[in-house]
Amino acid sequence: MEEKIAGAEAAWSAGRAAGHIPQQRGESLLETAVRYTEERHWDVFPGTWLVAVGGVQRCSCGDLRCTAPGAHPVHEGWASLATGSASVARRMWEQQPTASVLLPTGRTFDAVSVPETAGFLALARLERMRSALGPVILTPERRMQFFVLPGTSVKLPDLVRKLGWSPASLDLAALGEGAYVVAPPTRYGARAVQWACRPTPANRWLPDVGELVPPLAYACGRDR
Repeated sequence: MEEKIAGAEAAWSAGRAAGHIPQQRGESLLETAVRYTEERHWDVFPGTWLVAVGGVQRCSCGDLRCTAPGAHPVHEGWASLATGSASVARRMWEQQPTASVLLPTGRTFDAVSVPETAGFLALARLERMRSALGPVILTPERRMQFFVLPGTSVKLPDLVRKLGWSPASLDLAALGEGAYVVAPPTRYGARAVQWACRPTPANRWLPDVGELVPPLAYACGRDR
């Protein structure tokens, strides 16, 4: 099993080196947030940020035990802050240029979250099958988040059961209404969030979750 995962990772890395996965742009958080609203019509909202305290990067929330330093909502009412307006987004990040870029799910997209190793396996299989694929985030928590059309939370359990799996048996989670993803190039503690498959004109139209569940469930099942 470890050899299979290593092989998938190697194939994925080789594809990235060959240019199949474009390099991350060196844009500011403000520029990136505005671009997400203009080019993808995604809602965005600013989260916490990192501050240097005694030479150590801490979360602006002040909690020394923060589990997502510099990469979570500032307060519980974050959903009301999310905007698809480029001008509003610009004003928000002008007030705090180092704020993390957060994208609410359940609006223009949902996301399916899987462990990084399963994500590598699924990406290799999806690319080999030439399947439709939307943007994919690689998080510092070693997870991959596959963007899909909204409505995933409702569909996912039945889709997994039809494949012969119990939803509780797989590390396969839907992020829909009321949730969010942390978007690149936000720094999450000591590391940055990255695009495994970044947004491009070719993947503007997102796949339905039903198209991705078979390879994702298979990869999660092999990764248990």
